[in-house]
Amino acid sequence: MRTGPIARIPQLAIHLDRTANEALKLDRQSSTQPILAIDLKQPLIEYLCALAGLAPSDVAFHDLTLFDTQRPSVIGVEREFLAAARLDNLLSTHAALTAIEGLEVGDVVSVFAAFDHEEVGSDTTTGAGGPLLQDVLERIAAGYGLGLDATRAMFARSSCISADCGHVVHPNYPGHHDPMNQPLPNRGPLLKINANQRYATDGVGAAIWLRACDAAGVPTQPFVSNNAVPCGSTIGPITATRLGITTVDVGAGLLSMHSARELCGVEDPWFLARAMGAYWAD
Repeated sequence: MRTGPIARIPQLAIHLDRTANEALKLDRQSSTQPILAIDLKQPLIEYLCALAGLAPSDVAFHDLTLFDTQRPSVIGVEREFLAAARLDNLLSTHAALTAIEGLEVGDVVSVFAAFDHEEVGSDTTTGAGGPLLQDVLERIAAGYGLGLDATRAMFARSSCISADCGHVVHPNYPGHHDPMNQPLPNRGPLLKINANQRYATDGVGAAIWLRACDAAGVPTQPFVSNNAVPCGSTIGPITATRLGITTVDVGAGLLSMHSARELCGVEDPWFLARAMGAYWAD
C-alpha cells in the first residue's frame, strides 16, 4: 500500500549549524526522525488501516518504510537525463520485466529473479544469499524429470545476467574514476569487470553479453573502477558461487547513486531492456 507524502525528515537549518558546509555528519538515530504531525489525533496504525480499508484488529504485524515520493523527471537542455529516486535498482527490474514480457515461449526456460536486501548483504531467505533461486531452479528441473546430476549439468550449461546499476564518470569528480575508462550516459549499459571478483564477469560471460547487445543493436561500454577507489559489489558473485552458473555483471550507469534522487541517461533503460530481451531470446 502507498500512502502518498505524509512525512518528512527536515535537515537542521544552516543558521543553526555553521559547520554543515564543511563537514556534515548525520546521526542515524537522532538525525533521521520523521515529522508526521504536531498533535496526532489517532494512532498511526489506525490512520494507515483507514487508507487501506482495513480494521486495525485485522493487522497481525506490518512492515512500514519511508521513501521519497517526488515524481521522476526528464531533465536537461536536450531532455537526455532521467532524475528519479531508487533507480538503483528498480531500473534493472523494470528493464527485465519489459524484456521478459515480450518474450516468445520456447524450449529454453527463461527465469527472472528480483531479490530483496542486496544493499545489506543479501543473507536473508529472500535475498540472493538465501535458498530462493536454487530451490526454484531445482523444482523446475524436477518438473522436467531431471535428477541431481542432470540438474547440475543444467546449471553448468546455463548463464545468468546480474543486472545492477553502475557508475558513469562524474564531471565534478573525475579523479574518483579510472583515468582510461570514462563511461557516459546514453552510451549503453555497462559491462562491469573487476579482477578481485567484486563482479562475476569473466571472458565467457562477457562474450555472451556482447553477443546479446550486438543482436539487439544496442551499444555497451566496459566499466572498471579506479584501483585506489574500491567499488561496490553485486549479487552476481553470490549467484555464481552458490550455483556455479556462468554470470556476467552489467547495468545502466548512474550519477549520484544511493542519493535521494539519482540520474541516468534516458536511453540507457531502453538499451538495457533491449539487450536483456536479445539475451533471453538466445
